[in-house]
Amino acid sequence: MYTIANQLNQIGFSITRVSDIIKRNSYQKKFNTSEYFCIYLVAEDINLFVGGVLYAVKGGNAVFIGPQKDVEFENALNKEIYIIAFSSDFYDRSSKDSIFLNSQIFFNYNSEIFIAPYFGNTQYNQVILVDRLMKFKNKDESLYVSAAHNAIEGLLLDAYLHIENHHAENEEKLLYVSYVNRFKILLQRDFKTAKKVSHYADELKISPRRLTEMTEYVYSKSAKQIIIEKIKLESEKAIKYSNLSISEIAYEMGFNDEGNFSNFVKKHTGKKPSEMRLLLV
Repeated sequence: MYTIANQLNQIGFSITRVSDIIKRNSYQKKFNTSEYFCIYLVAEDINLFVGGVLYAVKGGNAVFIGPQKDVEFENALNKEIYIIAFSSDFYDRSSKDSIFLNSQIFFNYNSEIFIAPYFGNTQYNQVILVDRLMKFKNKDESLYVSAAHNAIEGLLLDAYLHIENHHAENEEKLLYVSYVNRFKILLQRDFKTAKKVSHYADELKISPRRLTEMTEYVYSKSAKQIIIEKIKLESEKAIKYSNLSISEIAYEMGFNDEGNFSNFVKKHTGKKPSEMRLLLV
């Protein structure tokens, strides 16, 4: 089980060398981001899996990963790779902060992660950032918190420059985006056990109709469509990449039996699970 650092629990922020996290957790290389937003400062080339998808990340990039994501490091041990983890409560102090947290940086619909160069794309700049934060940490906690917030903001500003066709959000859009992204976090957590819009609307304390209105505004898709697409995506990945039987996958995905699961996959992909596996042989 992944042990969350005391600092992250206490103030909602931490910066740690990934190699140290792996060693601290008995060389476990698989983690879940839980409720935290994560920025990986990658000084050396690395392969990592996020949501079962492999990403080859070149050194000199920052990798932005949102909450409730499964992350696995393939070759991070003893490399200069740092993770900045923080909660929304720690960072979100203004409407501008909310825009960053609810943007494509952490909620990229087409990818599990967002990659952008950081501070000139050099390892030297990473060392400066890490060293600067450590100095504040050893000096004064309130200064450390301010420096941490500024460091996150700098990284997000740099990343925001790499979002195509971004624009300032008005207050209504920001509210909608915030709710929809909270919905997607809940969906990541509950999609195996909850497949009805009403479950997520209840969690968000809004009506199903209101949630659908918001998802249609943000993604031009109903909440039900987003749920179906999530289950479809995870089902396809399990069929193609896991060693579980179709029956076991059906159970893992929260279906009553293999027949219901096969019908769902056939309806939404055009192929039966068994046909998908035959294509991989």
